[in-house]
Amino acid sequence: MQIITSKDNPRLKYARSVRDGKVRDQIFVEGLRLCEEVLKAEIEIIDVFFSTEFNKTERSENFLHNFPNANEVPDQIFATISDTKSPQGIIVVAKKPRTENLLFVDGHYLILHKLNNPANVGAILRTAEAAGISGVILTKGTADVFSTKALRGAMGASLRLPIWDKANFWDAIKFCQENDLKTVCADIRAEKTHTEIDWSESHAIIVGSEAHGLTDAEREMCDESLKIPMCEPVESLNVAVACGILLFEASKGLSSQIKSNNFQKISSRIK
Repeated sequence: MQIITSKDNPRLKYARSVRDGKVRDQIFVEGLRLCEEVLKAEIEIIDVFFSTEFNKTERSENFLHNFPNANEVPDQIFATISDTKSPQGIIVVAKKPRTENLLFVDGHYLILHKLNNPANVGAILRTAEAAGISGVILTKGTADVFSTKALRGAMGASLRLPIWDKANFWDAIKFCQENDLKTVCADIRAEKTHTEIDWSESHAIIVGSEAHGLTDAEREMCDESLKIPMCEPVESLNVAVACGILLFEASKGLSSQIKSNNFQKISSRIK
């Protein structure tokens, strides 16, 4: 193991660049649990940094034995690369997971269109995995699913779920049409509620931006629309909360076999 004693060390400078999103094909992962998820996902790891304090903990040996060339960094200097107010003492710089056009499998899909809050994006992916979603499409203009905030919010889900990132909205709709996925979007003017949709059929749930939702043209491209009934005077929900309601309602319609297949598919990605 190597000891880095200067905050101006080139490797630390590079780590900060990755943290700040300046290196497109790499991700900055902080915290022991997330770093362990990177290991399970078998993503190529570029560099590992740990604080002196972390090296004293019981769990450090189990993790660090995987990385004989990891870098020990004094606590004060470690704080200069950390992305959190209370650093956990372990950071991994790794290759970004591949994201590409999805291969269709049975079940429900989620399309996130121009959501600009990375914390919401991360939380939604975590919920999508828990609800048994088959894949997630993120359109151009949506927050970076592999930013530090989104990664923390997803708690490893973004390393396991099949993801198509930076998709063109119309290409995403075409994917749905070609694979007999009914598209459904949330619309306050909708006649049906989220409990009145036939979720036994495969759907793609489309969620628009927090501020503006979908345009009229985008809504017209959807097969169905729905609304979540709310007590007055509330008119809207946080987008991550709304997604949670929709995703778990939709999951009720999935057969146990589809849910089992999705679990096995996701598990195979982390072996």
